Amino acid sequence: MKSVIEAHRLTKRFRRNLVLDGLSFSVPEGAVYGLVGPNGAGKTTTLKILMNIHRANAGTASVLGVDSRRLGPAQFQQIGYVSENQQLPNWMTVGYFLSYLKPFYPTWDDDLAAALIHQFHLPLDRKLKDLSRGMWMKASLASSLAYRPKLLVLDEPFSGLDPLARDEFIGGMLERAEGVTILVSSHDLAEIESFSSHIGYLDEGRIRFSEDMQSLTNRFREIEITLDNPPPIPSNWPGHWLSPETSPTFIRFVDANYHPQQTSETIRRVFPTVLNVDAHPMPLRSIFVTLAKSSRKAA
Repeated sequence: MKSVIEAHRLTKRFRRNLVLDGLSFSVPEGAVYGLVGPNGAGKTTTLKILMNIHRANAGTASVLGVDSRRLGPAQFQQIGYVSENQQLPNWMTVGYFLSYLKPFYPTWDDDLAAALIHQFHLPLDRKLKDLSRGMWMKASLASSLAYRPKLLVLDEPFSGLDPLARDEFIGGMLERAEGVTILVSSHDLAEIESFSSHIGYLDEGRIRFSEDMQSLTNRFREIEITLDNPPPIPSNWPGHWLSPETSPTFIRFVDANYHPQQTSETIRRVFPTVLNVDAHPMPLRSIFVTLAKSSRKAA
């Protein structure tokens, strides 16, 4: 499958602070790729390198088949960018802002712009600085979708939005960005899980995994083993069994490489006297918390 974004061993330092440490990942064409991770993991820095706002100290990246360091007007006419910290000309009204942008984009679609204005209930005569946070973000999204970009990049777009504004933002994005490759960074895991096709987990400047959502949710399970008298954690404990907990009657852990038959066989080899095994699917948030805790313990 063709990749719209490719990053290879990106390294970025700000003075002595190592922000990205050999980061590599790719975003397939047509994907909705969620780049998740804790605050300070390097998500915004990654996006800024991809958008040629920052330069990496080492490594390479390409966007739409072009070296990210050489992105220019021809590429930016095909890229929509929305950030929580984006600077807009707040003295402009919404209507003037959209009219101002139109000449810069040959693919600007007046009908689509009108549909977005209607869908988001954008007040054309109100200045951007006077909009609510939710309305301001929707105006930014509308301005990025109206020219039908090939790639839409969103940096923490849900920050500070109330539930209704968040639902309207996501609904409009998915409805009006059909066929557009989307890269969205966020720590709002419940929202990311609801619409992403692919997930990349970024922690301490490194991608810990990058895969499609179905593969990810299939391979993580919370396992609970019932025993008469659970022993201490044995020495042959598999490395992909994370966050073990014990009680007088059970042992609970997260299997990061779950396979029904193989997991069952391994459990019975490690615990020959097991009475019962329960395996429960995990939401993205629980997977994220497990990995974050395991990473901290290993450090």
